[in-house]
Amino acid sequence: MSLLDGKTVLVTGVLTEGSIAFHVARLAQLEGASVILTSFGRQARLTAAIARRLPVEAPIVQLDVTDEDDLTALAERLREHTDHLDGVVHSIGFAPQSIMGGNFLTGAWEDVATAVHVSAFSLKALAVAAQPLLRPGSSIVGLTFDATLAWPVYDWMGVAKAAFESTSRYLARDLGPSGIRCNLVSAGPVKTTAAKSIPGFEKIEAGWSDRAPLGWDMTDAVPTAKAVAALLSDWFPATTGEIVHVDGGVHAMGL
Repeated sequence: MSLLDGKTVLVTGVLTEGSIAFHVARLAQLEGASVILTSFGRQARLTAAIARRLPVEAPIVQLDVTDEDDLTALAERLREHTDHLDGVVHSIGFAPQSIMGGNFLTGAWEDVATAVHVSAFSLKALAVAAQPLLRPGSSIVGLTFDATLAWPVYDWMGVAKAAFESTSRYLARDLGPSGIRCNLVSAGPVKTTAAKSIPGFEKIEAGWSDRAPLGWDMTDAVPTAKAVAALLSDWFPATTGEIVHVDGGVHAMGL
């Protein structure tokens, strides 16, 4: 029996073959899951092209996590493909460049609010929108970048990630009585489209593999995808509100 046999998983954030979300969707299918993707607007064409590169072409439902109409309609749109969900993967994040790259002190609230809305509040919004289809024993998994530290150039996106991590803990509290788990995977730097959009991201990458006891390959998203798949599975039935680090061990090392 494969890790995710018989499960149905909703995966957000699939845009390129290099994205962590793509590798999550691919691995989930290889482990026996049925996968549904989300996308919207101009990104939808990219997602549709990438969906054809999965082992099984996955259906796509429209979802902009900042659009209340899309959130309200999500359950019905999903019911065109499934009558339930066993897992949801949150791989969504955005911050205007004006509040990253060393612009922490000059960042305007309007741009900060955008980052918090898309990158943190959206976890709660997605969980509530998907909840009608989530069964006891199901799992929500989000992707984060260690928000316990102040990183070079990450600035207000780091603050948004701190809010994201806190949101996950509150979701674990409120969804636990329904048998729904909520956990995060904190990944080391991976050369994704999202990473490339951060001005000066190379300052975060610099020396990571040297500091990692296990080493670190910034071109390989598979270790992170495996951790997500494990948390989606039945092998963590009593784990919620947790953050699993997949960073080669850097989070545990001193300078």
